[in-house]
Amino acid sequence: MGADLIVGIQWGDEGKGKVVDLLAQNYDIVCRYQGGHNAGHTIVVDGKKVALHLIPSGILNPNAINIIGNGVVVSPKALIEEMKQFDQLNLLISDKAHLIFSYHEEIDKAREKLRGKNAIGTTGRGIGPAYSDKVSRQGHRIGELKDIEKLAQKILDYFRANKSYFDAIGVKSPSKIQLLQELQEYSKTLLPFVTDTTSYLWDALKKGKRVLLEGAQGTMLDIDHGTYPFVTSSNTISAGACSGLGLSPKDIGNVIGIAKAYCTRVGNGPFPTEELGEDGDRLREQGKEFGTTTGRARRCGWFDAVIARYASRLNGCDEMAIMKLDVLDGFEKIKVATSYLYNGQEVDYPPSDLENVTPVYEEFKGWEKVKGARKWEELPKEAQDYIKALEDLTLTKISLISTSPDREDTIFRGGKR
Repeated sequence: MGADLIVGIQWGDEGKGKVVDLLAQNYDIVCRYQGGHNAGHTIVVDGKKVALHLIPSGILNPNAINIIGNGVVVSPKALIEEMKQFDQLNLLISDKAHLIFSYHEEIDKAREKLRGKNAIGTTGRGIGPAYSDKVSRQGHRIGELKDIEKLAQKILDYFRANKSYFDAIGVKSPSKIQLLQELQEYSKTLLPFVTDTTSYLWDALKKGKRVLLEGAQGTMLDIDHGTYPFVTSSNTISAGACSGLGLSPKDIGNVIGIAKAYCTRVGNGPFPTEELGEDGDRLREQGKEFGTTTGRARRCGWFDAVIARYASRLNGCDEMAIMKLDVLDGFEKIKVATSYLYNGQEVDYPPSDLENVTPVYEEFKGWEKVKGARKWEELPKEAQDYIKALEDLTLTKISLISTSPDREDTIFRGGKR
C-alpha cells in the first residue's frame, strides 16, 4: 500500500486543509513535505476554526501521527506558537528540516523592498532566504539544536563572513547571549519531537500503515514548473513529496488534486482568468478570500481549465476534489477558461510567458444554491453540469465536492480510496 497524496493544482489556497482533515480520519500518519509557515490551512469543525501553518492538517485526528518532513523549512518561533493550540500533540519533526531564524525574515523583507515595483509579493516570512541558505550549504537543520553552543557559533560565523552584505541591507548580527537564550527555548520545546522521520515512514509503510501526504501552496507556485519568478522556493508538486520526506516514487499511492470551483492567487505574477471588476469582488466577498497567514486579500477569477489540466498531468492526479462550489451560488453566469489565445493562435497549454495569453471562455448557467449539500442528487442540474464539464476539460475524475467550509458538507462521488 502506497502513501496517498493531496496536492493543490492552482496557485494555492485551494482548500487542501479541509480535504486532509476529512480524509485523515482514515489514516494512521499525515505528513507535510515542503514549504514553511508562509502557507496556511483553515479547517472548520463544528463551526470552530483552526488555523494551521506548519503542523499537518491531520492534527485534529487524535489517532494520527503528524510528521513535518525534511523538505519543510521550520520557524521554531512560529511552530512553538502554533503548538500552543493543542493539548495533545502526536507530532514528529524531521531532524533534517532546515531552520528559519528572525534574520531570514529580515533578509526577505529587505529583498522585497529593494525589488521595488518588481517585488514578487512574498509573505516576508523568511522562506526564500532559508531555502537559499540550504541550497548554498550554509543553512542549519533542526537536529543541530542538540548542541546549541555549536549552533550559536556557526550562526555568528555566518554573520561575520557576510558582514558587508548584512550591513548593506540593514540586518544586525545577534549577540551570543541573546542567541543562546533563543536557541535554549527552541531546543527545550522542540527536541522531544525531533527524530529520523524517513526511517519512521519506511517502517510504517512496511507494516501496512495508512499514510497521507500534504503539500503547501499549489502547482503553479512550484519553483520549477510554476509561473517563475512569481513562485515559492520549493517543489510544491507531487514529486516534491519524495524528496521532502525521503520516499521513492514507488511509495506514492493515490494522488488527489485539489482545486477551487473558481480561481485565486496571492501576490504578484500572471493570472489569466483574474476578474478585476464586480465579479472578482463578489467572489472575494462570498469566498472570504483573505490569506490565512497574512490576511491579504486574494486576487479572484474564473476556473482555469488549461492550468488545471496541466497541473493534473504534472502531478499524476488520479482524481480531483472541487472546493467551495457554494461560493458560486447566485451567479447568473459562470465562466471557465477552456483555452488561450497566444501569439495569434489558440493553444490548450500554459506557455512559460503566461502573462501574454488571453483566456478563451465557455459560459455556464448558474444556480441558486448548493451550500450545505451532502449528496450528488441534492445539487441543482446546473451545478451537476458544471462539475461534469470540469471533469471533461481537466481529463480528471472529480470524486469529492465541498459545499461549505464545514467538514460534513461534502459530496463523495467515488474514488480510489
